[in-house]
Amino acid sequence: MARAGIGLGIRELAALAEVAPGTITRFERGEGIYPRTLDAIRTALEAAGVVFLGDGELVDGGPGVRLKKVDGG
Repeated sequence: MARAGIGLGIRELAALAEVAPGTITRFERGEGIYPRTLDAIRTALEAAGVVFLGDGELVDGGPGVRLKKVDGG
């Protein structure tokens, strides 16, 4: 959801995170990946404008994501 929200394709995110496109696909299917790989994907998404929210930061109390606010200037 975060990847699509910022308009990145699988290959684009993979390049930003320096992982194989298949790794992104496996992650999105819910398959396990190494913690360091997850960190690389998260860092790439954050650099592209995704903000990760922890438990209790949403109305329903669960974790989630949002996009960084863009200055109107």
